[in-house]
Amino acid sequence: MANPITVDVPHQLGKAAVRARLDGGIDKISASIPGGSVTDHRWDGDTMHFTIQAMGQTIASAVTVFETNVHAVVDLPGILGLFASKIQDMIRKEAPKLLR
Repeated sequence: MANPITVDVPHQLGKAAVRARLDGGIDKISASIPGGSVTDHRWDGDTMHFTIQAMGQTIASAVTVFETNVHAVVDLPGILGLFASKIQDMIRKEAPKLLR
């Protein structure tokens, strides 16, 4: 069973600029996870869905772009759920860098 975590990241860029930066930074997301690689990346309206394979686990994520913030939901499977607070803190720290 997945353990979902959520993070909201404020921005002042507008939706189009955020989408472009997320598309350009998708590989940086997986690079922050040891052995991680993006195996799926698609947009459904203003929501980017992507999947990362890492350490034998599949991490499904959805990032919805709003005018003033980005809302991320990351489903941590199995044992990764034990590290939810640390992963959430890392996302809060690293996510704004993708929007610069």
